[in-house]
Amino acid sequence: MPKDSVKPLLITSRNSNTMIAGTLQALNAGGLDGACFMIRITNASSQSIVISYDGVYDHDVLLDGDILQIDFQTNNRPGNKVALLAKDTVIWIKGTAGAGFIYLSGFYQDSI
Repeated sequence: MPKDSVKPLLITSRNSNTMIAGTLQALNAGGLDGACFMIRITNASSQSIVISYDGVYDHDVLLDGDILQIDFQTNNRPGNKVALLAKDTVIWIKGTAGAGFIYLSGFYQDSI
């Protein structure tokens, strides 16, 4: 059973100067600490990035200087179902080398 409290993900980041054009690179190589009900990707770099949630297909674009926040539960359909991004999910990004960092943060509900 989930607890009534939430835990933050340990923030992960990637220096955009390590980006290789056209190549997907893991933003959080170890995967998510828990099944997240909210994630935030902050692109504090000088280049736009593409985001993939499966490491194969492109799913989102985040312009330089922008923030993408996804509240999975808020975007759920009716019926009292729970919408979470699965534990251990790796989020992938690609773009060209620039200046600044790309950050991943979020929250999940611990089950212990």
